[in-house]
Amino acid sequence: MKILLVEDDESCIAVLTRSLASHHYVLDVVQDGEMGWTYGSTFEYDLIVLDIMLPKLDGISLCQRFRSEGYATPILLLTAEESSTAKVQGLDAGADDYVVKPFDQAELVARIRALLRRGSSNPFPLLTWGELLLNPSTCEVTYNGQLLSLTTKEYELLELLLQDSHHVFSTEEILDRLWSSEEFPSEATVRSHIRRVRQKLLMAGAPQDFIATMHGRGYYLKAPALEAGTALSVVQDVPAGVPEPLHDAGSGRLNPRSADAQQQYLAFLNETWMTTKPKSLEQLALLSAIVEALQSDRLDAQQQAQGQQMAHKLAGTLGIFGQMKAMHLARQVEHWLAGRQPLLPKHAPLLDVLVTALQDEIQSVTLVEPSQLPTGHAPLLLILGGEAGFTQSLVKVAESRGIRTAISPTLDVAEGWLTSETPPDALLFRLPSGASQAESGSEPRLPSLDSLLLLSEFARRYPTLPILVVTDQGDLQGRLEILRRGGKLFLEPSAIPEQVIAAVVQMLSGSHLPSTVMIVDDDRAWLRTLPTLLKPWGFKVTTLADPQEFWTVLQAVTPDAIVLDVNMPQINGFELCQILRSDPRWQRLPVLFLSVLTDVKSQNQAFTVGADDYLCKPVMGIDLANRILNRLQRVKAWAS
Repeated sequence: MKILLVEDDESCIAVLTRSLASHHYVLDVVQDGEMGWTYGSTFEYDLIVLDIMLPKLDGISLCQRFRSEGYATPILLLTAEESSTAKVQGLDAGADDYVVKPFDQAELVARIRALLRRGSSNPFPLLTWGELLLNPSTCEVTYNGQLLSLTTKEYELLELLLQDSHHVFSTEEILDRLWSSEEFPSEATVRSHIRRVRQKLLMAGAPQDFIATMHGRGYYLKAPALEAGTALSVVQDVPAGVPEPLHDAGSGRLNPRSADAQQQYLAFLNETWMTTKPKSLEQLALLSAIVEALQSDRLDAQQQAQGQQMAHKLAGTLGIFGQMKAMHLARQVEHWLAGRQPLLPKHAPLLDVLVTALQDEIQSVTLVEPSQLPTGHAPLLLILGGEAGFTQSLVKVAESRGIRTAISPTLDVAEGWLTSETPPDALLFRLPSGASQAESGSEPRLPSLDSLLLLSEFARRYPTLPILVVTDQGDLQGRLEILRRGGKLFLEPSAIPEQVIAAVVQMLSGSHLPSTVMIVDDDRAWLRTLPTLLKPWGFKVTTLADPQEFWTVLQAVTPDAIVLDVNMPQINGFELCQILRSDPRWQRLPVLFLSVLTDVKSQNQAFTVGADDYLCKPVMGIDLANRILNRLQRVKAWAS
């Protein structure tokens, strides 16, 4: 399979090139939108991956251009922009899917496989031809249960022949599909690969002419003698006899699931970080110059826009290397440069604090640690206020417990999180005592009104957000006021960092970890509204419009709950539910039906096949969220 990557971030290019090459994808890379159009309209690709913010022609415009010219190649948008508005714009422009940096590699590859299969005659993960079995998910090839040791190109050659088993591939077609535009192999190279693959198949017991030659035309798979009428068969699960994936030393191919591969990938990231870090610091120097221009009231709109783009790129780059705190600082800088027109000199001190903190964070990173690799599952703790030394101690303890952190030293910075598309999973609020209250007699001192208002706004915007308040308000009235504002747990200022983070872990384990909800519905317009509807409850929402991709996405996402429509093409919701309940791994996964069908027969059928709940469209966000939360709480109660 051949992919065109249009991306100008060199770190992202390096990571994606390695990741996709390990899954045997052929990659062409260009670094601006105009070259993306030139390559995409000139050569044949199975998939195009576009960044949104590109030089010369942005990704949204390029996507629209491809679609307006009639190109139907699947397009995946890959960008650091995570707002729902940008996602809607991308999908409306004709994109088929959208992935936000930093991305989990397993999920990204699963989404790529899903897009590639939509145009394939075989919609299932495994390809077979007689005794030959190829598993794209693990990059394994076996013949009669025996694992074949193949180089990357040998694997790609077999995959190409299996994907269109009735087609005779000419040498020119094979060259075009399996080699990038930067390589210039001869026809003899194809013949050499064919010969080596035949030898390896022969050693595993395959017939001499398993890959047959049609003279003057090319190569094809000869129909198995005992299965001539069946042609290509498809399998949905790996047979028990297929061995675990191995590392192919001869080809440099890595099994993504092996510990050895993880270590090599980490070493690769650290090697790449050595060149990325200086470039990131250079970009920060330019952001510092923008702050200086703002301080002297010389910042123009063009400089502000350039700074916003630079912060956007930085956020995406840092996320790739697992620098989550630095990524969130960069996104806050981007938020200020993009959201306020024009910026005023009074905003310079705040921007200076953010840029300086970002610089210190990048400077402090010498090596990428295994715990920093993006997994998509580590909860995020937002820390508001507090003494700097104590805050840094909190960060270290949190990281040791697998919790990401973001710090907002001032109320102004904290306000930016109220409009974030990725809200925190927990909030730690150090409330200072204020002098706004009367201090005479026995009247208690309460926190400042601004702090309480911000606390109230967080609680209103994110109703299920666990909020831990560190305060010296030990009296009844003070605690009552904070509870009314949304605080859920109290700690004294004397608590040590280990106690504070232990309390955070306790809150997160109390069903407050962000739950992943997978929603399957062929109504794309409805799918676009659901993430927004469920956003206040902190759900991570994965939507799927094609039910035929259900099994692949399910295994990649491993959701905590599933919402199914009933009437869908090819496979209906009842059948999907039956598939789930027939597998021991998913028998207790909460399944909710959301359908326009209101009749009793449909509802009874849903519960018969294993549904936990049934709702009718249209539905309010709060109703759907409460039903999902209710099912998750019951699952947790059952597990305990």
